Amino acid sequence: MKRNRVFRFKPFSPKQLHVLNWWMPESRYSDRNGIIADGAIRSGKTLSMSLSFVIWAMTTFDGHDLIMAGKTVGSFRRNVLDTLLPMLGSRGYTVNYRRTDNLMIVSRGKATNYFYIFGGKDEASQDLIQGLTAAGAFFDEVALMPESFVNQATARCSVDGSKWWFNCNPAGPYHWFKQNWIDKRKQKELVYLHFTMDDNLSLSEKIKSRFRSQYSGVFFKRYILGMWVMAEGVIYDMFDPEAHVFHGGAPLPEIPQYYVSCDYGTQNATVYLLWAKGTDGIWYCLREYYYSGRDESQQKTDSEYADDLAHWLGGINPAKVVVDPAAASFIAELKNRRYAVKKAKNDVLDGIRYVSSLLSDNKIRISDTCVNLIREFASYVWDEKAADRGEDKPVKQFDHALDALRYHCMTIIRRPNGGMSILK
Repeated sequence: MKRNRVFRFKPFSPKQLHVLNWWMPESRYSDRNGIIADGAIRSGKTLSMSLSFVIWAMTTFDGHDLIMAGKTVGSFRRNVLDTLLPMLGSRGYTVNYRRTDNLMIVSRGKATNYFYIFGGKDEASQDLIQGLTAAGAFFDEVALMPESFVNQATARCSVDGSKWWFNCNPAGPYHWFKQNWIDKRKQKELVYLHFTMDDNLSLSEKIKSRFRSQYSGVFFKRYILGMWVMAEGVIYDMFDPEAHVFHGGAPLPEIPQYYVSCDYGTQNATVYLLWAKGTDGIWYCLREYYYSGRDESQQKTDSEYADDLAHWLGGINPAKVVVDPAAASFIAELKNRRYAVKKAKNDVLDGIRYVSSLLSDNKIRISDTCVNLIREFASYVWDEKAADRGEDKPVKQFDHALDALRYHCMTIIRRPNGGMSILK
């Protein structure tokens, strides 16, 4: 069913107006090769950048191809097009969006240009863009893309007068985009603007305060302060046993709906977590199953793990059993036993960010009987060697219960359309 979305546009802030006007002939920045806007979440970067990019293209070119890219085409539709299309319509542009072709054809007056939409999610994405001759490129959340894709896309902009638009939230200080673009912005002749939530006039103080309360540690520094800082130390430093661990029963409805999340291992540990949503809107992890073939010196088969699951559930019929999609044989075993299996969303970094926001907002609580899960919160840390290479990666140990927790948060708690996006 198609949603009818109502947009109430607020006046642009001075920094957003700078984004909209920097390329105009009367601007002293008009000869620059492009613009970078980084900084806090919800700071108005994407709205002003995407609108400026299209207005610039339609003012400058006719009959040309242009590139617009997000981490995925789906995320680009949600984060950019859902707002951009009605804004263009309200300003007199005619837009023909061909969803199946990932193409937006924009016309105004005698000018028509073709905006091709790409997803830059991995190294193979660069192959999609080869052969295109473009008049400009816009990258939404460029720090989430591989460098090879961005290099390929910027190299395709060979039309006279072509320019680049980049926006992102910060990552680590050794990230390739920080080192190769932001730090070299003068020699690349780029405009650079740093945004905060105060640059988005549509946000009330109450909403800004709510976003600030959702993050701590490295995520607060990046997404609220807009700093390019290292991810180091304990990953879930916002976890507080006093706030997040409960004793005794949870406030569940009279007929609760149960969910199981599973991290499956052969020699590594296999973990089940039992979940239900309370009458207070909080998700409660009620109990855990934990078995390590390595620690016990005896591995179990898929059938034995499925037997353990049935015994552990004790007659509970879960609405879904969420399982790591890599555990194909175990998924098949559970389906044969008529469990409703759902493959987990397994984006590690996005999942860590989302779990962090749920913890900061006190939306999940854990039973004191889940001793392995609680223990892992104190030992799940960032990989310092990866950080030195500009990557955010957790150390792959003491993480099996936390992986199961992340699967539930990303697959069941988060809404199908992305829910509470923490990146925008």
